[in-house]
Amino acid sequence: MTLPTPELHTARLRLRPFTDADAAPLYALHSSAHVLRYWDSPPWTEPARARRFIATCRTIEEEGTGARVAVDRVRDGAFIGWCGLTNWNPDFRSASLGYVFDAAAWGCGYATETAHAVLRWAFDTLSLNRVQAETDTRNVASARVLEKLGFAREGTLREDCVVNGDVSDSWVFGLLRREWHPTATPTIGR
Repeated sequence: MTLPTPELHTARLRLRPFTDADAAPLYALHSSAHVLRYWDSPPWTEPARARRFIATCRTIEEEGTGARVAVDRVRDGAFIGWCGLTNWNPDFRSASLGYVFDAAAWGCGYATETAHAVLRWAFDTLSLNRVQAETDTRNVASARVLEKLGFAREGTLREDCVVNGDVSDSWVFGLLRREWHPTATPTIGR
């Protein structure tokens, strides 16, 4: 079952399927040690990784296991990051949320705004009952984004990742359909 990647819009952002033209800015994003300091894999060191990531986006869509969208800022068309749902399980009506944004876009509310649009799609179109997200316990900004969206911190995965050589813990967050408030505008910014 194919899960078509949506094209979504907010007041400031355009969320769209990845294209081959996104390889260079995607590589720039994922090759930044600063951006990925809490990510569960090291920064990319070869541009081919971006092309493989885009191919994987198409594969998970075709397999019906997820969808990822590139995020462009409307005012200048700049690629600023991505957001996606993976591990989509139609039987359990659940999926996992993930996102990465360029450091220059941090603190502007773009992650919150993007995830809100993706969650609206997830609950309204995919009829999900649960969306889960995980973040490194040191990534307080990402935890704050999830809390603004209504996610509840459900627990800690102890020493589940090695990030830059350091063993780290992750927080697990969950958002249930009955807790989702689609009309509520999330607090944007810090």
